[in-house]
Amino acid sequence: MGSGLGRVLLLVYGIFALSASARALVQITTHFAEAPLAYLLSAFAGLVYLAATVGLAIGGTRGRLVALASCTIELIGVLLVGTLSIADAVAFPDDTVWSRFGSGYGYVPLILPFIGLWWLWRNRPR
Repeated sequence: MGSGLGRVLLLVYGIFALSASARALVQITTHFAEAPLAYLLSAFAGLVYLAATVGLAIGGTRGRLVALASCTIELIGVLLVGTLSIADAVAFPDDTVWSRFGSGYGYVPLILPFIGLWWLWRNRPR
């Protein structure tokens, strides 16, 4: 995690772990019945971001594997939820972090896993 981009990546994942988790907590505790799928997906996204943050922070073989799995799950999640939230808006009456490919977060949720996976690949042990 020594490089400048690695530190920025860790910071952004940490911010997303906090924001997605806080958003989900508020949504679930205040109006869960309105959109349970969306709110549970936001909670799941928060856990994925938290796992990526921890993996990037601890580094080493185990940390890299955690970060790699988290970034991969994040990429699949944002592509799947993004597509479904556009194709079946009725199933998503409220936004998740990954709705419409993260449009509510400036599309950072769409771009972040690509950067994370690229950084992990670029900085893999040789």
